[in-house]
Amino acid sequence: MTSKVTYLGSLRTKNEHLKSGETYITDAPTDNNGKGEAFSPTDTVATGLANCMLTVMGIKARDLNVDISGTTAEVTKTMASNPRRISRIDIVLTFPEVLNDNLKNILERTAVTCPVYYSLHPDIKKNISFNW
Repeated sequence: MTSKVTYLGSLRTKNEHLKSGETYITDAPTDNNGKGEAFSPTDTVATGLANCMLTVMGIKARDLNVDISGTTAEVTKTMASNPRRISRIDIVLTFPEVLNDNLKNILERTAVTCPVYYSLHPDIKKNISFNW
């Protein structure tokens, strides 16, 4: 088992990663009857894409003896209705150092081949920008 999710009431969940014991909460967003006091479940999906992209780029960068520490990802999630779903995820990746074109190309290709990218429904538009 990977995680345990407990419904706390008032449209809030507590999520525990069983191996580490780390936890976080989610709330329903304000536009869906919630308080919006924490990540919504769909926020975690969009943010998970950025987490995955940074992780696989970090692995590739390490293998190439390149340090991308300090790289940030700004994530914007857009929702659609009927049915309510994520329709678009925009991610802007900003790197602290300029790399040569070959390394840029390798890391950009790596980012868009992460497991979460491939796991998301193809109808979800994924707009990824790289600021070097």
